Amino acid sequence: MVSNDVLRSALAHTLHASHFVALGARYEGKVRDCYMRSGKRLIVVTDRVSAFDRVLGTIPFKGQVLNQLAYWWFSKTADVVPNHVLSLPDPNVMECIECEPFAAEFVVRAYATGTTSTSLWTHYEKGSRVFCGHTLPEGLTKHQALPSPIVTPATKAPAGAHDESVSGEELVARGHMSRADFDAVSSLSLKLFARGAALAAERGLMLVDTKYEFGRRADGTIVVIDEVHTPDSSRYWDAASYVARIAGGQDPEALDKDYIRRYFLGLGYQGDGPVPAMTDDVRIEAARRYITAYERITGSSFEPNQQEPLSRIARALQRQEGAS
Repeated sequence: MVSNDVLRSALAHTLHASHFVALGARYEGKVRDCYMRSGKRLIVVTDRVSAFDRVLGTIPFKGQVLNQLAYWWFSKTADVVPNHVLSLPDPNVMECIECEPFAAEFVVRAYATGTTSTSLWTHYEKGSRVFCGHTLPEGLTKHQALPSPIVTPATKAPAGAHDESVSGEELVARGHMSRADFDAVSSLSLKLFARGAALAAERGLMLVDTKYEFGRRADGTIVVIDEVHTPDSSRYWDAASYVARIAGGQDPEALDKDYIRRYFLGLGYQGDGPVPAMTDDVRIEAARRYITAYERITGSSFEPNQQEPLSRIARALQRQEGAS
């Protein structure tokens, strides 16, 4: 595990944003900065952390953890669903094939859980028994497994707006994608989730839910893009303690960014108004949890690159440009 001193030192030079003018136009997502040219996309994974559809601050080494863990998962699932990855020129950068993304996210849920207004459990607790077109059984309790994993799409909202959970029928009716594409992507989502859950179980973890994004390559192939099974896009619980904690009325032991969501919920913040500041101790603990997730999932130690990130990334991209 990375030492507390290293994490505290890294607070001063987290990667909040990138501005590599030579790469051309930049598209800024909540966490990733993307540059497109010559049929390729360079994705710079920053240390920004988001929840409630808002950027909440930065976490030391978060971008390195997410980028390298996504790369690990892409390699472990390439035989299930093709992806857009070409190379990893820097711990924070992924080189990818440019794809035309679908205008929706695909969330696979295996448990009745969640803390936000869009979560399945929030809707269920309020009495709703239909969620994104799926009829849910009576008698579910919080954190209980669903009869089987379900695909619950969400629209991609513009910056500053909230994503909306919808049924597949609504997604198609609104013209976000064709029925054939929706069915194909839903099937791929469930296959990816099954592989992810199986590999997580080997590490003593439960893959609870996750978000996928898909795109289409120029040759028409549907591929998974963005990230796969990271602590940002997925919820993980510790399997060994799950039964005892549920029996004791406790929440499962989580290895994901739900720690950050709960911190902000404790401050009364759910995405509206000015974002409260995170304390250094919260940022360090969040970093520790991201790193723990990486090490639990991959079975390897996380080795952070402690160089100043912007100049290091610029050098890496120059080397790559010279080699191409």
